[in-house]
Amino acid sequence: MGFRDVAWKTMKWKIMKKHLGYSEDEMRLFRENPRNEDVLSSVPNLMSKTIIAEVVESHGCNSQHSVGERFYFDGAGNLLTKLCPNKVCIYALNAATGLIFASNELAYAGIDPNEMRFKRAGCFDVGVQCGGWGRVVIELKVVDREQA
Repeated sequence: MGFRDVAWKTMKWKIMKKHLGYSEDEMRLFRENPRNEDVLSSVPNLMSKTIIAEVVESHGCNSQHSVGERFYFDGAGNLLTKLCPNKVCIYALNAATGLIFASNELAYAGIDPNEMRFKRAGCFDVGVQCGGWGRVVIELKVVDREQA
């Protein structure tokens, strides 16, 4: 166990109380839920990860997203805007939501998120052939922060 892990283990409740802006009563409720202890034990591992949603298909995209373009998120699922394209389509981000949730759930369970079976999702636009405009498909992967 590294220094960061030890520091997190001893300070996590104080850090979370401040981070979430909880009152003493809210913090008591938060701590009473055993799921929260379990999830918080995964924080050091998740914070050393970067979640990448890469465009693997794109045609007719109004935001001009192209194959190979990537959207970067920290391990908690926060969009890292400085690493992303200048314009990010909200519908492409919406497609990433379920995948990021699933990857975090796998990590909480001690399973490598990259083992997810269905790691692709698409914006809800159905493409010009079906009466829409375009279509973007993204694929999710989780990497060590240094590799991102």
